[in-house]
Amino acid sequence: MAQNPTPASVHVIVLNWRTPEMSLQAAEAALREMQGIDGGLTIVDNDSGDGSYEAMQAGVRARGWPADRVAVVQSGWNGGFGAGNNHGIRQGLPDGRRADLVYLLNSDALPQPGAIRALVDYLGAHPQAGIACSRLRGTDDVPHSTAFRFPTALGEFESECRTGPISRLLRRKVVSLPQPETSGRVDWSAGASMMIRMDALDRIGLFDEGFFLYYEETDLCRRAALAGWQTHYVVESLVLHIGSVSTGMKEWKRAPDYWYDSRRRYFEKHHGRLGALWATVAHLGGAGLFRLRCLLSGRKPDGPPGHLAHLTRHAFRSQPKPVHVEKGKP
Repeated sequence: MAQNPTPASVHVIVLNWRTPEMSLQAAEAALREMQGIDGGLTIVDNDSGDGSYEAMQAGVRARGWPADRVAVVQSGWNGGFGAGNNHGIRQGLPDGRRADLVYLLNSDALPQPGAIRALVDYLGAHPQAGIACSRLRGTDDVPHSTAFRFPTALGEFESECRTGPISRLLRRKVVSLPQPETSGRVDWSAGASMMIRMDALDRIGLFDEGFFLYYEETDLCRRAALAGWQTHYVVESLVLHIGSVSTGMKEWKRAPDYWYDSRRRYFEKHHGRLGALWATVAHLGGAGLFRLRCLLSGRKPDGPPGHLAHLTRHAFRSQPKPVHVEKGKP
């Protein structure tokens, strides 16, 4: 008589950067959804330097969470999203075991009933999937677009020119996919609620710490795909996502330098130096076509001031090296 497989263990990682109360709320929501699931949770403070680490330690004690179920750790340096999550992954479960699955949860994301269980069950039923991501919805009940194709030069051109006939012609290169109605395969999805097999990380390695912020999950999913692991979008897993709390992106007048650096790093890593330059030329060409349309129609072009100049400058300057890179697999 066949025996049931051993249930998968899950390591939840919440990365904090100066949002201690919000991180504790995310952890509380995750622990509620972890009832009946083997594993534990680690909150990583990414060297906030504002008392977050001590506040979260006190918060964990006040809530009576057991030390073998919940840990608060200090990364020691702010290396960005990938480096902080890598630190948490390397810690292992709070009780010292190695988990089967790692679940990355943003500090501004709240798993809804059944969200974590849905990801665990989905990966159990789809052995070809190495990464499973949730359906994200804002607290204003607006769905977040988080299902994507991998970026390409033609995708850059399409996104910038914003012209119906061109978008139809390049429909298979459009990066942002329509909101999926059923669970299934995508190229990549957002890391705000992402479950990953440890077996996949053993094969492909952890996040590339050369990305400070942005494109790191795109790179991880692409490396997984090259190694034969699929990424799936799971509509049954719903997570409320406030978004951009730690980064302050909603108040940006323009994208910071690290966005441009991450974009360039991604294209150079997967398409080579010439491919990255071609992607920038395509981006500029699409933006130029859109501005020409605006000029002919009397419409004022939108977009962040100085964006194209910053994009061009970052494309041709010396690529900065990461300040610190932790190498090695989990």
